[in-house]
Amino acid sequence: MRAVRDRLRDVYGRPLNGPHGHPIAELVLTVLSQSTNDRNRDVAYLGLRDRFPSWEAVRDAPVDEIEAAIRPGGISKVKSARIKAILEAIGESSESGGELSLDWLPSLSVPEAQAYLCSLPGVGRKTAACVLLFAFGMHDVPVDTHVSRVGSRLGLFRPGAPFEELHDTMLAITPAGEELELHMNLLRHGRRTCSARRPACALCALRRMCPSAEAFLGR
Repeated sequence: MRAVRDRLRDVYGRPLNGPHGHPIAELVLTVLSQSTNDRNRDVAYLGLRDRFPSWEAVRDAPVDEIEAAIRPGGISKVKSARIKAILEAIGESSESGGELSLDWLPSLSVPEAQAYLCSLPGVGRKTAACVLLFAFGMHDVPVDTHVSRVGSRLGLFRPGAPFEELHDTMLAITPAGEELELHMNLLRHGRRTCSARRPACALCALRRMCPSAEAFLGR
C-alpha cells in the first residue's frame, strides 16, 4: 500500500482537505450522491439547504417537500424518504439523547461508530465510512466503485468479495493517518486512468505493479 500511495502521490499529490466536523451534512450528502454525478448531487444538496433552515426542519417536513428540493439529484422519491427516515432515527436514538446530532460519534471506537451508522435506515458501510472519515478523520476508508475496481485490478482484494469484505480489507491494509489520501487518490485514478471498460494501462503509474495491466495491454 505504501508503494501504491507513493506512486499515486506523484501523480495526484496529497489531498489537503481535513475533517469538516459536520456529520449529518456528510450523511445526507452521501445519500444524495447515490446513482448520480457530483454536480447533480451538489445541486440537490444546495436545494435542500436553501429550502430548509435546519436539519430539524428537514426531518419534520413532508416527504414531498423534501423530494421537490432534491429532485435534480435523481431518484428523489427514494432519497427523500430515506433522508427523512435517517433524521428521524437519529433524533429517536438513545445515543443521541433525543437531539438531532452525531457529534458524539468520535467518543466511540470505529467498529462501534460503524455499527451505529449502519443501524440507520438505508445506511451501509460506504456511507458510514464517508461520515467517519470526512467529518471526523476517523480510521475508516470508503470503498466506492472506483476504489473497488482499482483495488481489485491491483490484487488487493479477494476476487468476488462482497463490499463488506472490501471495506474490512481496505481498512486493514491502510496505514493510520493515510485514509483520506489513499481513498481520494484511488478514486481519482479510477476516474482518470483505470476506467471500467478501457483503462489507460500504457499511461498508468501503477502499471508495473498491476497484475491486470498485461491482460488489458494485450487486447
